[in-house]
Amino acid sequence: MAHPLVEAAVEAIRNHLEGNEVLPDEWAEARPWGIFVSLHEAGTGDREGPLRGCIGSLNLRETSVAQEVGRVAVSAATTDPRFPPLRRDEVEDLDVAVYLLEEPEIVDETADLDPEKYGVIVTGPGGRSGLLLPAIPGIDSPEQQLELATRKAGLSPGTKVTIERFTATILR
Repeated sequence: MAHPLVEAAVEAIRNHLEGNEVLPDEWAEARPWGIFVSLHEAGTGDREGPLRGCIGSLNLRETSVAQEVGRVAVSAATTDPRFPPLRRDEVEDLDVAVYLLEEPEIVDETADLDPEKYGVIVTGPGGRSGLLLPAIPGIDSPEQQLELATRKAGLSPGTKVTIERFTATILR
């Protein structure tokens, strides 16, 4: 059985794609620093299927955590520029993960990173930043994690960046 916030994400996507209002029930928990929703096609065994959408929010706008999860889930399903919008017939086969991000802290060395435990945010010149969630399959080293986050920020390899790490509760 999925976590109630994962169910709220799926309900919000389903409601949106059916043309209904997206207002999942409240879920009583402390407000996280940020929320991401990751959508994957059904996988095999313990492996995630291909990514179908992933969007997050670091500036929570909704009054409840569940409503923010719903808003972000609909965004992941319909506005991730890497993928076409989700169709109604795809919803039931999705693997959905909700990431509740804790506030980040600045780190000075890659030795302070662990891609299984921490996500990273790199910030470079002009405030350009890239965020990478923790526990992404195939990201096995802090160097890989930083390289990908730097690319996501649109920065060249070797650019001087500020590195922050954060933990996340991952709900499935």
